[in-house]
Amino acid sequence: MRVWAVANQKGGVGKTTTAVSLGALLARAGCRTLLVDLDPHGSLTAYFGRDPEAAGASVYGLFVPPGEQGAADPRGLAVPVAPEGLALWRASTAMATLDRQLGAREGMGLVLRRALAAVADRYDYALLDCPPMLGILMVNALAACERLIVPVQTEHLALKGLERMERTLAMVGRSRRAPLPWVIVPTLHDRRTRAGAQALEALRARYGPRVWRGVIPVDTRFREASRAGRALPEIAPMARGSQAYAALLEDLLAGRGQAPGAPAQMKEARA
Repeated sequence: MRVWAVANQKGGVGKTTTAVSLGALLARAGCRTLLVDLDPHGSLTAYFGRDPEAAGASVYGLFVPPGEQGAADPRGLAVPVAPEGLALWRASTAMATLDRQLGAREGMGLVLRRALAAVADRYDYALLDCPPMLGILMVNALAACERLIVPVQTEHLALKGLERMERTLAMVGRSRRAPLPWVIVPTLHDRRTRAGAQALEALRARYGPRVWRGVIPVDTRFREASRAGRALPEIAPMARGSQAYAALLEDLLAGRGQAPGAPAQMKEARA
C-alpha cells in the first residue's frame, strides 16, 4: 500500500478537496483506496455525510490502548463511501485532545503507521487528510507517508503557511533519517486576477521544481460536489477542476509533475 499525506499548516487551501478528488480518481481507476481524516474538525468526515461528533469507532480510537474503552481495531474502522472502491476512516472531535493526553508519552508518533500496516493488504493507496497545525496527528501522518502533497492557495497569506510547513519538514526529515518527497500543488487559482498570477509566479520562483507544473483552478462545481457529498471527478469528470486533479494524479503516478512541457490533456489545468 502506498501512503500519501495531504498537509499544509494553513487552513482553507484545498486539502480536503485534494484528498477527496485524488481518492475518487484512484478508486475509479480500480485502486482500493482509503481516506483517513486526521483533522479534529472532521471536514473529510462531514464531506461524506458522517458526523465527527457522533459516537462510534474513529481515528481517535487508534490512540487508545487496546482493551480500554474507545479503542479501535484498524481492521474494523473503514466505512465504504462513493465511488465504489473508496473507504473512509472517520475523524472524531475528541482527536483535539490527543496532544494534551499523549504529548509526553513515548512511541505515539508511529501509531498511524502501525494501524495502516495492519490493513496494508486491503488497500492499494491511503490518503491522509491532515490538520492545519503541527501536533501529534500531523507527526503521525508525516511518519507514515511516503509522499507529501502540499496544497497552497495562490495568494500571499497562503505562502506564509508554506514557510511553516518547510520548517516542519526539516524537523521531520531529521527524525526520519531520510528526506520526505514532497510536491507543492497550487490551488484555488484564479488566472483572471493579478494577485493570483503574482502569487503563482512567486511560488515558482522560490520553490522551483518542487512546484507542480499545473494548477488547480477556482471551480464553483467543487462547492456543488461538496453539497452532494460526492467527489467532483465522480459526478462531473469533464469539469475544469476534475481535469486538473486528473492531470495531477497522472503526474504523481508517473513520478513527475515539476518539469516543463505538460501534455495536451493538461491544458485546462494550467494557468
